[in-house]
Amino acid sequence: MSDKSHFHFTGICGTAMGAVAAAMKQRGFTVTGSDANVYPPMSDFLRGQGITITEGYREENIPADTDVVIIGNAISRGNPEAEAALDRKLLYHSLPEVMKEFFLRGKRNFVVSGTHGKTTTSSMLTWIFKNAGRDPGYMIGGLPKNLGCGAHFTDSDINVLEGDEYDTAFFDKRSKFLHYLPECVIVNNVEFDHADIYNSLDEIKLTFRRLLNIVPRGGCAFINGDEQNCLDVADKAPCPVTRVGFGENCSLRIENLNYETDRSSFTLGGVGYSIRMTGEFNVRNAAMAAAAASFAGLSADEIRDGLESFDGVARRQELKGEVNGIKVIDDFAHHPTAIRLAVQSLRQRHPESRLWILFEPRSNTTRRAVFQNELAESLALADFAVVAALTDVHKIPENDRLDPDRLSADIARLGGRAWYLADVETIVGKVSELAQPGDIIAVLSNGGFGGIHQKLLASLA
Repeated sequence: MSDKSHFHFTGICGTAMGAVAAAMKQRGFTVTGSDANVYPPMSDFLRGQGITITEGYREENIPADTDVVIIGNAISRGNPEAEAALDRKLLYHSLPEVMKEFFLRGKRNFVVSGTHGKTTTSSMLTWIFKNAGRDPGYMIGGLPKNLGCGAHFTDSDINVLEGDEYDTAFFDKRSKFLHYLPECVIVNNVEFDHADIYNSLDEIKLTFRRLLNIVPRGGCAFINGDEQNCLDVADKAPCPVTRVGFGENCSLRIENLNYETDRSSFTLGGVGYSIRMTGEFNVRNAAMAAAAASFAGLSADEIRDGLESFDGVARRQELKGEVNGIKVIDDFAHHPTAIRLAVQSLRQRHPESRLWILFEPRSNTTRRAVFQNELAESLALADFAVVAALTDVHKIPENDRLDPDRLSADIARLGGRAWYLADVETIVGKVSELAQPGDIIAVLSNGGFGGIHQKLLASLA
């Protein structure tokens, strides 16, 4: 690949695609790209790098002198540029393949994996390195507040990568993280997710086993020692494995846990740390980041300074505004376990408040019936739960769809108060009518939820 000079990115405006395209341009390659949705800030960033972007997908967008077409994982057969690459017999690669060859080979790659907590843990670890002067490269599936962008590649020998088990491209169904040449892997937890590409928990465990199978003898895997699925995945792993957690079977134990309203402190292996976040899951995330940073050679003081100054991640229990004593909070939780953990954390932070959860079933998994019962159990932990309509309902077979009417009825049966309200305006009206000063309204979605945050704040005012 290294003798090629012109790279065309199909789907260039994704966070990772854009960051890699810019880094390739900075290394002297010719870079062009296209995307269905070209808008700031990514479009401004790429054009500022001197990259020509075309809006929309067309065969003629791929210049005649293109050496390699990089096809994003949102691109499927039928896309005009994917079809042109096949018809013209061009060399084409996935984004992870390009990352592996140009940015990861020969480096110390820290891959953060698991069903939950990947974005926060990888953001923490990146910031610990950066705060300590190590200038890491990174690729994170969110927006860490300390870093200003989700992906950036440097000449440092350290990379931090949020390792997603989702598939790589339409022509490569392996998990993305299998391309990342890990020296160190974190496995936060392993649960069933991505019901559009996995049929069972066993299939997911298999891909995590394959990840641990490529960690070298001098590397390390830090796994959640309190979770059986992680123990199963790590059983007979050929690399060194360290169990991190609260249990006695963990070789690196989290102890002396103390929660305050806006921070948590703990010791890990006898060393004290503090974070300006609440909830057991954030303590676990911080412990994993600390363990990996220590493996990299950082001192306890460097790790402590990084964790203490970490500002969090956008859309992770982020306060969007407060009106008449009612707080509106944005959170990305979109899996029953993540919802339960979010409720637990919000209860710790606001123990005297009534808690509303407004949930939009939007991910490929939560729009399916697979978690019908588990979603009810998690949402019933709130004082009030509102379930919105499923998005793109036509993409899910009718017999496989989540039933939101039944979900709200099940929440009520479990002792919660719940409503299924199909559209944003109706939700805003109902919540504005019933909310009282002191209430916490948490909006849970992995999308925009129709701009509900600002509509709520305007209505409450």
